[in-house]
Amino acid sequence: MSVIERGAPPGSLSVGAALRDDRRDEGDGADMKALVCSRLGGPEDLSLEDLPDPVPGPGEALVRVRVAALNFFDTLIIAGRYQVKPERPFSPGGEACGVIESLGPGAEGFSVGDRVMVHLSHGTARERIAVPLMRLARVPDAVSDEVAAGLSITYGTTLHALRDRAAIRTGETLVVLGASGGVGLAAVELGKLLGARVIACASSPEKLETARAHGADDLVDYRADNLREALRRLTGERGVDVVYDAVGGDLAEPAMRSLGWKGRFLVIGFAAGEIPKFPLNVIMLKGIDVQGVHWGAFVEREPEAHRANQAQLLAWAAEGKLTVKVHGTYPLAAYAEALGVLVRREAVGKVLLDLRG
Repeated sequence: MSVIERGAPPGSLSVGAALRDDRRDEGDGADMKALVCSRLGGPEDLSLEDLPDPVPGPGEALVRVRVAALNFFDTLIIAGRYQVKPERPFSPGGEACGVIESLGPGAEGFSVGDRVMVHLSHGTARERIAVPLMRLARVPDAVSDEVAAGLSITYGTTLHALRDRAAIRTGETLVVLGASGGVGLAAVELGKLLGARVIACASSPEKLETARAHGADDLVDYRADNLREALRRLTGERGVDVVYDAVGGDLAEPAMRSLGWKGRFLVIGFAAGEIPKFPLNVIMLKGIDVQGVHWGAFVEREPEAHRANQAQLLAWAAEGKLTVKVHGTYPLAAYAEALGVLVRREAVGKVLLDLRG
């Protein structure tokens, strides 16, 4: 993820398939429901509108959305505070699960009727979307619509971070900041799956118990305890191997100082709103690697590796190794309530919109 905007969460696609304004696509005249951002602001500034169905272009599929997922970055996009700034009007929502209804010219490798996982920079909070095939992955029968809708961005970002960037190894210690949100729980689950000892850090005992239920070995309440001292108690003089930070703010430096020799600090995002500044002498003396995780750039620059990661995530989900905890599923008409959960930082897991009617 990039560090362009304050508060930017993981999974952004800085270069992606821009969603066309479907009011310019006549299609067959049929209408669909769409959540639309016509002016920048909060959830209360959005509207539900009837728009013509889009028409898939060359290399695209028309996908009937069944479940769409919302993320914290959606609250920034609709406010104009994110590095992705779509031309208005647009729909929020970066990921979804749906069914292919038709294919555009030259679209090969998928078939009408395929159930697919969708990932975009924005645009999934509508009943139908035209999507480039590179933004799709076929969903196994054993994976539910809800799991597939919430898997691609947070888990995709996290697998790229832990395996491709940090090269985390069995037996290493992984600290996850903000461990109860969608991206934090993804890091807890994937860290455990990759063989790490996972230390979950969050702001309340209730949130930490959720992290424990998803595999965390140790828990730190950073509102009740000094983060650096707590991590020192848990790891001794050896220190932490990897820090996964999607929070930023004043938690980043004490977590970085807790790293041991040749530790890796993964920069995922800045949900706290503040971009931290690190003392370079500590990084030098401990041989620390500060590693940027820009999943959107990875998707664009390394498409084959990205597709392999998406296939791996779906395979693990089909085997029951990933749960993708859902905070709540809301009808499309309850979009303000769903986004409000994210604005208030109340989400414990994924926030979903059900468009199955």
